[in-house]
Amino acid sequence: MKRRVPMGLNHQQIGEVAERTGLSLRTIRYYEEVGLVTPSTRSQGGFRLYSEVDVARLELVKRMKPLDFSLEEMGELLGVLDALESDAPHVEEREALLERLATFRRATEVQCVSLRSQLESAEGFASSLRREIRRQARVVAQSR
Repeated sequence: MKRRVPMGLNHQQIGEVAERTGLSLRTIRYYEEVGLVTPSTRSQGGFRLYSEVDVARLELVKRMKPLDFSLEEMGELLGVLDALESDAPHVEEREALLERLATFRRATEVQCVSLRSQLESAEGFASSLRREIRRQARVVAQSR
């Protein structure tokens, strides 16, 4: 169970975290509900209090979302990072964790290539619309 502490400088309430991360209160609560990011503690009044580590986890999840990682994959990556930060992993376990981390990196790179391709396509479309607007504006100007 999380301990209850008075609000201090090291913790932020959910509204502050939402503003800082650009995530909605609902999204942050949902990520807590599914076990991705749990507030470090609660105030004596029961308010969620987030540490810098909690905020960093939310930022990581936020960055994974547009790359089409599932909630399960997000949780797995957070688990890998947590395990790597712990003192527990032996050399073999650390190597396995690093390989899993490399798998996430490769998947991210594939998504980056796909997103670049989509962006190029969108930029080409925007360019063709700009040309069409100029062409149509000339037609309007000539008919005056």
